[in-house]
Amino acid sequence: MITGPTASGKTALGVALARELNGEVVSADSMQIYKHLDIGTAKPTAAEMGGIPHHMIDVVSPFDDYSVSRYVDDATVCADDIISRGKLPIIVGGTGLYIESLIAGRIFAPTENESVRAELNDKYDRIGGGQMLAELAKFDPVSAEKLHMNDKKRVVRAFEVYELTGKTQSEHDAETKAIPPHYDALRIALDYADRTRLYARIGERVDEMVDTGFLGEAKDLLKMGVTRNHTSMQAIGYREMMDAALGEMWFSDAVDSVKQRSRQYAKRQLTWLRRREDIRWISWDEKPSTALGLALSTEFLREAGYI
Repeated sequence: MITGPTASGKTALGVALARELNGEVVSADSMQIYKHLDIGTAKPTAAEMGGIPHHMIDVVSPFDDYSVSRYVDDATVCADDIISRGKLPIIVGGTGLYIESLIAGRIFAPTENESVRAELNDKYDRIGGGQMLAELAKFDPVSAEKLHMNDKKRVVRAFEVYELTGKTQSEHDAETKAIPPHYDALRIALDYADRTRLYARIGERVDEMVDTGFLGEAKDLLKMGVTRNHTSMQAIGYREMMDAALGEMWFSDAVDSVKQRSRQYAKRQLTWLRRREDIRWISWDEKPSTALGLALSTEFLREAGYI
């Protein structure tokens, strides 16, 4: 597993390791799974893939409502197929929930009843998040304690799980955590020694996206009928570029907002990763070095007994 904040060199190192270890890359990026979202998601080009097969990229249309449960199902098929062919899956990406759910083999509660979800969404809108959270606390106080009343999606989800399964969200989470991990994975995370260097690189990355046509990509999505309400548009930058394309935001302000949101996301990614004690860290001084990353990763693998 190669992970880390945005702009930390994950793609290049993943390709180098796949070439060195007879592997194939399985992307763990919640937005690269969408077709037509190329520039804004920093989707690897054919040249960057270097002839190494990449899976879980361009999986669904930008109109689809993709989820972590679907990702686990689809990515598990890819990883198991790679293993069956005597190769090594290299999980590469920055979406922590996707990575951990895939490695754990997490089982998700069913969510196929759209009418139940619609009814709960309407109820939330009618009585408000505070009252919904108070009702949730009556049968699932553990989940209610963790959630914020403004987190509509997760509050509704907690009710939905209970109505569909008869078990609370907290009970379901406890059961899934008790299941042994599906994969034995070595976790490697990339970062910069100086946080200001990470933020500078993020700014450079956004400028590169703008120079290669990020605004035009947003315009193309609008022409296709994609709106800011689609799940795919949760990808950082697309709403801002759409606002700029529609004349609802100055382009310079949109670019500044993308940089700020990207920095905030990188901070959240690092916070997520630092909760785990079993992650091996590679820290760059000025810029990512694939050669150094490959050497250190190989040493980590050797120390852990994988090679």
